[in-house]
Order: sequence, then structure tokens, then C-alpha cells
Amino acid sequence: MTTPAPLRGLSDGHRLPALGLGTYPLDDAGAESAVRTAAASGYRLFDTAVNYRNETGTGRGIAACGLPREELYVTTKLPGRDHGYEETLKSFDASRQRLGVEYVDLYLIHWPLPRVGKYVDSWRAMIKLRDEGLVRSLGVSNFTPEHVRRLEAETGVLPTVNQIEMHPLLPQDELRAFHREKAIVTQSWSPLGRGSELLDDPAIGEVATRHGVTPAQAVLRWHLQLGALPVPKSADPGRQRANLDVFGFELSDDELRRIGERPERRLGGDPDTHEEF
Repeated sequence: MTTPAPLRGLSDGHRLPALGLGTYPLDDAGAESAVRTAAASGYRLFDTAVNYRNETGTGRGIAACGLPREELYVTTKLPGRDHGYEETLKSFDASRQRLGVEYVDLYLIHWPLPRVGKYVDSWRAMIKLRDEGLVRSLGVSNFTPEHVRRLEAETGVLPTVNQIEMHPLLPQDELRAFHREKAIVTQSWSPLGRGSELLDDPAIGEVATRHGVTPAQAVLRWHLQLGALPVPKSADPGRQRANLDVFGFELSDDELRRIGERPERRLGGDPDTHEEF
């Protein structure tokens, strides 16, 4: 078993592993298998969402892994169709039932949907869930500084985490600086640039070879040294172990620059316009 990832403190006093397992786009059977093998390899953070349609499988994997619940960290996300106060409470209850857990460690608003304009109502409901002990930590996903500032202005409560698209094609320098200012932890989705040729880049390959690691390991280490918590998806046990084995080497400042210095390209939706229900 690979050593579990170190824990990173959040602004609310809770902690999260510095690297977790993403489950999109696995189905229930795939998620159950991936979670079980990942847990055996040392993973403790498992990331799902209503819109991944695999909360049930993720929950089954968690139940079958044989580890104490208090050692595991479960993340799920509110879908756009359930924005609103009462809608969020109902949606969360359904997520919790599918996952088969008494509480969720990190609950995120999946997308802000600014045209719909209900994410503050959802945030108020999430604060209630936290106060009732059903959620440990509150966060968002794909939020811009403008969206976060509105949450703070209207509720006085900041997210502990913002999970955003981040990889060497989109290093998110300005948004990460904002997160540091507000004591928000950056989590990276699509940390390996899924759907791009990023891992075939010669510069990344050279850095990886120098450290005796794979290009994926070099890129995940880049995330960690920039202060971000990546959640790479893999259903392959060998790749799962390799992705977690990134805490035994360190990139130089020049290597960090070489990995992240490239034309910027967004692979997913723009948070100001993307609508996902």
C-alpha cells in the first residue's frame, strides 16, 4: 500500500487529504470498484457528485473498503437543477441516502449558474446542514472571485474549498492568489488535462525522467507545490498507486516554471456562462 496523502488544514478547523480520487465519468459499478482498489492503495478522499450518477457506487465502495468511516473523506456536489434553499436540503438528503453515510465531509455547489441566481439560497441551506452536523465542511466548485464575494457579503460565510479546473494549461494564477487572500483551499479537477496532449509534452517528459517518475506524477507534484489539492480520476489500480506516490520528490522552481509555462487553454466550461443542470 502507498502511504496515504498528508492532511491539509481548512479554515474551519477540519482537514482534507492533499490528494484524492476523482470518480467522473465512472458508472456505479466502476466507481465501486475504483473506490475499493484506491482505498486499499492508500486513498482516503473520494470525490463524487449527483451529476456523475455514481454516488450509489461510490458509497458501496466506501462501505466495502473495510476502513473506519472517520478515516475517510467523502465529497459530493449539488447539481444546478437543485439550486434554491429547500431544493438543496432535499437534494443533499437524497445524496446522503445514495452514499449510505451519516454525514458528508465536504459538500460543494457544483457550478454557480449566475444566470439562475440561486446559489446564495443554496449556500444558506448548506450552512444549515453544517450547523446540524450533516456536513463537515462547505465549499464551492467553479466559482469566480465575484461569486465568492457575493457569498461572503450576503451570508458572512466563506467556502473552505473551491474546486476548479486547474492543470498546466490553465494554472489559475489570479484565482489561486484570491484563494490565498481568503484562506480558501484550491482543489484541482482535471488535474492532468484530460482530453489534451499535456502528458505527451516533451518538457514535462524531461522533468519526469530527471526524477524517475511518470509525466502524470510530475504534473501532480506541480499541483501540490503550487498549494493545490488534485483529485485525479483513475479506475486502474496501477495508475491509482502511481498517482498517489508523489510525495517523495520535489520539483525545482525552474521545473515548476517549465511545466506551467505554456499557452493557456480551458478544457471545460466557463463559470460565468456554463450551465449544467
